[in-house]
Amino acid sequence: MKENDFQNRLQSLLEQIETLPESDRPKLAQLASETSDRHTRMKKTITELQDSLDHLRMSVKYLVFDLEATRRENKYLRNMLDNNAEGAD
Repeated sequence: MKENDFQNRLQSLLEQIETLPESDRPKLAQLASETSDRHTRMKKTITELQDSLDHLRMSVKYLVFDLEATRRENKYLRNMLDNNAEGAD
């Protein structure tokens, strides 16, 4: 559900709550308020999770790059050692 839809439905719910008998309003208004608070916390948590995933992706890319560079350097150094060993024979 999109944010705009959620806010519209919540507003509609609050308007409907206002039409109920006075004795039922506080409980339902409190539930609607708690729902709004949970929705806000959920959005914040999802944003933080997305940021963490973005950071993790970037970290993995750097690690893969570093691994590939290390492999290339290792191969280059082995070739140098092999060439030196052949020249010494």
